Amino acid sequence: MEVEAQVEAQVEHLLCGLGCEVTACDVGLEQSKPASLRNNVTYIVCAVIFNDEEEVLMVQEAKQDCYKKWYLPAGRVEVGESLQEALLREVKEEAGFECQPITLLLIQEQGPQWIRFIFLAKITGGSVKTLSSADQESLQAAWWDRRAPLPLRARDILRLIDFGLKYLRDAWHPATLPLDVSCRHVVQRLVLIFSAEQNVWILLVKAPRPHLPTAAALKTHAVTWAANTVVQDAMPSAYYEHNVNTLGVFSLQHDGRQQGKTDGVCFNTLVALQPDRAERDEDGARLPAPPARGPPPVENPRYVWHRVLAPAVREKLLEKSRNTSILPMHSLY
Repeated sequence: MEVEAQVEAQVEHLLCGLGCEVTACDVGLEQSKPASLRNNVTYIVCAVIFNDEEEVLMVQEAKQDCYKKWYLPAGRVEVGESLQEALLREVKEEAGFECQPITLLLIQEQGPQWIRFIFLAKITGGSVKTLSSADQESLQAAWWDRRAPLPLRARDILRLIDFGLKYLRDAWHPATLPLDVSCRHVVQRLVLIFSAEQNVWILLVKAPRPHLPTAAALKTHAVTWAANTVVQDAMPSAYYEHNVNTLGVFSLQHDGRQQGKTDGVCFNTLVALQPDRAERDEDGARLPAPPARGPPPVENPRYVWHRVLAPAVREKLLEKSRNTSILPMHSLY
């Protein structure tokens, strides 16, 4: 019981937006290389910043392939930087302002080799960059009311702006900023749950002591595919009868100070295993699945289901899984 209580305490720790060191990787490590910025991973930071009139800060591009087009302040994380340091540098270089991040709004990924971190931030100093200060970073910056015609570099930022406005008006997940904890690979630590009849089970790896599974992201798949890999490893027979749904990110851990050694990111995620039994009647209409009483049996002796005993932890997990009130991570595959 003491070990199970420690696991539930760790889950509650993650539910509060905190993290913990990655000491081992349970799945996929042999198919993964340590993350190395500019070699096998690219991280992008992007800033969504509003003024008091809810105008959004935009920058005019200086690069030849998108010359004079407008975009949100954004750019690649440089070697030796944290994600937040990169954000502050990009906003200063491209827009002329000092800023402070409020929260991550969204994470977008195309596998571990390309991940974009979109921040909501606020201005803390400086002044808007004008054409007289144009350089290779940008030509100028301006506030956009989102109605006046503006030639955009790409329309993908419109969704990001909408995310920012939504959060600004009604914060729908806790403020989430990167935690300064090092990690060598891009990994997903899973709070993988199955719920039925107000009970919640969490999948654990047994040895060396029961713990939450950690899986390496593979270059050939979305980062969140790591959860599918764990389910395939733990219960292969049940895999095709269930959806493996990464609902969002409680917290993420990144250091970035030592290239090739701490360039990785650990995403502490909530994952729901949900039955998907596509039974149909004689007319082909889909029948409702019978209610599950418990999780599918584990077939790999490395794993075990643990039924959550602490009422507060159970209720928080149920609430988060129903309302997905955590930081979203979207695959662009």
